[in-house]
Amino acid sequence: MVGQPGLIACVGRFAGLLLVIFGVHFTAWSAPDRHQPANVLVIYSNGRLLPANVEADRGLREGLAAAVGPAANVFDEFLDVPRFGGAEFVETMSAFLRGKYATRAPDVIVAAGPDALAFCLQTRSRLFPGVPIVYLYVAEDKLAALGPLPADVSGIPIIYDFVRTIEQALAWHPKARHLVVVTGTSPQDHEWETQLRREVPRLKGRVQPEFLSGLPTAALKRRLAQLGDDSVVLAAGYFRDGDGRDFAPREAVLGLAAVSGAPIYGMLNPFIGTGVVGGYMLDFRALGRLAAQMVNDHLYGTRLAQAPAARPMPNALNVDWRQVRRWAIDERAIPDNAVVHYREPSLWDAHRSEVMLALAVVLVQAGLIAGLVVERRRRKLAVHAEQKQRAELLHASRVAMVGELTGAIAHEINQPLGAILSNAEAADMMLASGTQRPDELRQILADIRRDDLRAGEVIRRLRGLLARHQVEHQCFNLDEAVADVEPILRAEARRRAATLEFQRSPAALMMQGDRVQIQQVLINLVLNALDAVADLPEGRRWVGVSVFQDPAHVGLAVQDRGHGIPPEALPVLFDSFFSTKATGMGLGLSIVRTLVEAHGGRVTASNPIDGGALFRVEFPRAEPGAQTAPTVDA
Repeated sequence: MVGQPGLIACVGRFAGLLLVIFGVHFTAWSAPDRHQPANVLVIYSNGRLLPANVEADRGLREGLAAAVGPAANVFDEFLDVPRFGGAEFVETMSAFLRGKYATRAPDVIVAAGPDALAFCLQTRSRLFPGVPIVYLYVAEDKLAALGPLPADVSGIPIIYDFVRTIEQALAWHPKARHLVVVTGTSPQDHEWETQLRREVPRLKGRVQPEFLSGLPTAALKRRLAQLGDDSVVLAAGYFRDGDGRDFAPREAVLGLAAVSGAPIYGMLNPFIGTGVVGGYMLDFRALGRLAAQMVNDHLYGTRLAQAPAARPMPNALNVDWRQVRRWAIDERAIPDNAVVHYREPSLWDAHRSEVMLALAVVLVQAGLIAGLVVERRRRKLAVHAEQKQRAELLHASRVAMVGELTGAIAHEINQPLGAILSNAEAADMMLASGTQRPDELRQILADIRRDDLRAGEVIRRLRGLLARHQVEHQCFNLDEAVADVEPILRAEARRRAATLEFQRSPAALMMQGDRVQIQQVLINLVLNALDAVADLPEGRRWVGVSVFQDPAHVGLAVQDRGHGIPPEALPVLFDSFFSTKATGMGLGLSIVRTLVEAHGGRVTASNPIDGGALFRVEFPRAEPGAQTAPTVDA
C-alpha cells in the first residue's frame, strides 16, 4: 500500500505528464482566438516589386479583408531568389525570422512561389512548428519534386499553358512558320526552357522552333529586330540574361517588345501592357484572393488538414487590344471569353447609356414638340375665343353700367339742352320785338355754343364707354381720366341723394394702359359704393374718390361709409358670381380685378377703422411717352 505522500507524488507526476501531453497537443493544433486578429506571414520567393508579387499581395489583402472575423495582421517577407540562395542564406533567413517573430508568431503562413514553399517546408519545424501553410503559384511539377506534403500544407497549384498560347498565336498569324522562344539563364528560366523543349515537338510540322537562351540582352534584341511577319515570339520568362544581369520578367519583356519585328506572346498576366499581344495567362491577383479564402477558411472555419485538395488555377486568354490593331489581327477571331485589355470602345460601347438616353430624349422631345404644336394651336384658338368672350363681357358690363347711369346721363344732357332752348326762345323774342341789342344776342349765342359743347362732350364720353374699340395701351394721366367721368358720377350721386367727393392731384399720375378700361374700373367701384350707402339716411350717404402716387405706383381709392364688408366675404369678394347684394350677379368686382391685373396692377378691399369699406387700386408707374401696340378689341 502506498502512503499518502507517495500517492500525492504519483498523482502530481501523472498530472504533470498530462499537462505535458496536452500542452504539446494544443501547441500543435490549437486554432487562433477568433476574437483577436490573426497573424498571417507571407513569404515571397522573389523581390518586393516583382509585378506578380504585387498583384498577388493585392488579391490576398482584398480576400483577407472580407473575412467574417477580425481583420488579420499581414506580414510580408521576401527571399529575393534567384539573386540570393544556398544553405548559408537559408540559415541566415531562419535566424532572422525566428528573432523577428518571436513575439508575433504567425497563425498561418502563405508561401508565394516554389522557392518560398521549399524554404517553409525546410525550416518550419524549428521556426514555426505546427503552423499550417498555404501556397500559391507553385507549378504542379514543382509540387511533385517536393514530395508528399504534410496534411496541413495546401494551396493552389498552377500550370503554364505554353502549347495553347503558341497555337493561339499561330491561329492569329497564319503566315508564321517560325517560333522563337526567349528564355534567360536563371534556374526558373532553365525550368521553363526544359518544359518548352519537351512540349514544342507536339507542334512538329506546323512551326520551326528556335531557342534564344542565355544571350546577352543586346544580342537578343538584335536577333528579335531581324524577325518578320513569318515569325512569332514566345517569351516564357526572363529573370537573368547572358551577362548575369537580373531582371523582373515584365521589365525585360518591355525592352524586347519595343524592338521585335515579330509579335510576342507570353503566359504571365503582368506582361499585358508591355507590348506583348497576349496568351493564356495566370491572374496573380485572382490567385491571391483564392489563397486568402483558404486562409480565412482555416482561421474561421475548416482546417487545412480537413479541406479538399485544391485544383490547378485555370489560365485565361488575355489580349492587348492595341497590339491586335498593331499586328493587324482579325478582331472577329478573338474569342468571346477572352479578357481584352485597353480596348478602344466604339461610340456605342463607350456611350451606350448616353446614346440610348439621347435617342429617348429626341423621341420624347419630338413627341413633346408635336404635342406642343397641337396644344399651341388649341390654346391659340382658346385664347382667341377667350379674348372674344372677354371683350363681349366687358362691353356688356359697360352697357349695363351705362344703364345704371341712365338717369345721371339724361340729367347731364337735359341741362345743356334746356339752357339751349331757353336761350333760343329769348333770342327769338328779342328779334320779334325789334329791339336791337347786339351785345345781348352775342352773349346768348355764346351760351348756346357752350351748352352745345357740354352736351356733345357728354355724348362723346358715353359713346367712348359704349363703343367697341381696340384696346390701346398708351401712357396717360390717371387724374385726367378720373376727371373725364367725374361729371357723370356726380350726377348719379345727386340722383341717389348721396354726396360724392373727389380728391384730385396737382401732379401728373402717369400710367400705361387703356384709358376707357381704367374709367370702367372707377365707375364700377363708385356704383358699388353708392349701392352700399343706399339704405342709409340721406345725410350719411357719402362716397369719396381719391388718387395717389408713390415712387413705384399710381392709384385710386374709393371709400364709403356703409356697413362694411363681412369678414367671411373678403377672401372671395372678387370671385366671379359672388355678390353680397340680394339682386347682384357677382360680375362687377370680378371684372374690376380682371381689368386691374391685365394692367399689371392689384386691387384690395378692406374695412377701415372708422367704418365703411375701402377699395384701393394700384398700377405700375410709367414714364411719359411710353406706349405699346394695341392688343384686343373690347
